[in-house]
Amino acid sequence: MSSTLSSYRRSTHEHFEPEQNLDPHAQRKLRGQLEQIDYTAFASNQAVIAQTLGRIDAAKFQRLAVAAAHARASWVAEAMAMAEAAHALKPDQISRLSALRSAYEELREVYEAMRRMVERGYFPFESPSASSAKQP
Repeated sequence: MSSTLSSYRRSTHEHFEPEQNLDPHAQRKLRGQLEQIDYTAFASNQAVIAQTLGRIDAAKFQRLAVAAAHARASWVAEAMAMAEAAHALKPDQISRLSALRSAYEELREVYEAMRRMVERGYFPFESPSASSAKQP
């Protein structure tokens, strides 16, 4: 079993490990089958994600990062404004903070998910240097 620390959450991936008492030929065959399964998942992700998201470039990442920054700033600014009032927070204020935090966390997770998709090669990422190299 492997685990990956992503942002603030730990994501665990369980992969089958062949039993040690299998003969080497059976282990190779099983590993080949598992690699085929992993490739099928990769190809499926690549096809669906590229079709759904289209071309992804640095500008799209920047827009998402700016949206997350605005959400974080709104959440913190709201909390600071509430703290200035010098009284216990009311349930509706706590709900408002929770909604603002949730918006920020969702945007942060989307950013991390997109980054992982680039790492895994699920869609072609066009960097600014690649774009400028194409222009005459």
